[in-house]
Amino acid sequence: MRKVRDYDTELKALESRAKVIKARRIEQLGQLVTTTGADELDMETLAGVLLDAVASKDAEAKEAWRAKGAAFFQRRGRKGSRTAGCNSDGGNAQPGADPASGSGAPS
Repeated sequence: MRKVRDYDTELKALESRAKVIKARRIEQLGQLVTTTGADELDMETLAGVLLDAVASKDAEAKEAWRAKGAAFFQRRGRKGSRTAGCNSDGGNAQPGADPASGSGAPS
């Protein structure tokens, strides 16, 4: 005879796990903003840059941003044992570069 499944308990466990994952994602996004130096931008500017990036149809610009982001994470991984100041120094140039490529010609 098969064991009866308690769907309510399983559903509650899945909902709980989803909340944990969502909270972790929000925390990681906040860390990303801080690590890249984008926290120095005012909220309106940061929101505008992100909205332009989401709305962009320029595949070349998106690929350039993706490559720049991948390089950022690779550098960050190698410098992980150093102080956070090293990471934010490298990241300060990137937020300034992204809005220019988002509003103008791709890098």
